[in-house]
Amino acid sequence: MNGPEIHVEFAPELGLFVPHARRSGATRAVTDGASTLGHVVESLGVPLTEVGTLLVDGREVPVSHIPRAGESVEVRAVRRPQSVPGAPLRFLLDVHLGTLARRLRLLGVDAAYESTDIGDPALATRSATERRVMLSRDRGLLRRRELWAGAFVYSTRPDDQLHDILGRFAPDLKPWTRCTACNGPLAEATKEDLADRLHDGTQRSYDVFAQCRDCGRVYWRGAHHEQLEAIVERALSMRTQEN
Repeated sequence: MNGPEIHVEFAPELGLFVPHARRSGATRAVTDGASTLGHVVESLGVPLTEVGTLLVDGREVPVSHIPRAGESVEVRAVRRPQSVPGAPLRFLLDVHLGTLARRLRLLGVDAAYESTDIGDPALATRSATERRVMLSRDRGLLRRRELWAGAFVYSTRPDDQLHDILGRFAPDLKPWTRCTACNGPLAEATKEDLADRLHDGTQRSYDVFAQCRDCGRVYWRGAHHEQLEAIVERALSMRTQEN
């Protein structure tokens, strides 16, 4: 770029996306005189999914603003909890976030997941078609214009990922109502209903069952239930503290 020079300051929360030299205070940036401020911000490393308010000389501007020489730009992070207007809050996760998808489903959150790499264009198209918030650690994917909405997943640890997404979007939690395998709704089922699906030991040891209405998978309080219960309790406790 070889045009108007501006000064840009990024919120501390956005430091992950920019070079170290841009993480403290305002720094100079040269624009081409035609690109939007949104394009300039993304060219400096920050996906617009992570940007809340853009301030130019103290006044809020849209991403379509064309920067002019000498302007001072402040790039703020999204406010939490973040509102996603225009559709029920539901998510789409890429191939690298399978554990997060299963934990969101455990909490009753609508979380579609692609277990194979179908490519960024297909993911972005599905996000737009189904109006789902795209969750990913792929910055290139989150820059695609056809996305309905998106969010960068900041951590690589599933516990932290879940805490981050619940804190950012505050989805309604309805634990034990979704299939962790396919995202379908669960319904109560009896031993008689499932007689041909259960081993003898399971029939003798357990009395409460649920079955996915979409894929037919059967659930009961087996060996891993305490671990799953702990995840649910932590999520509900977090929600109580926020309220």
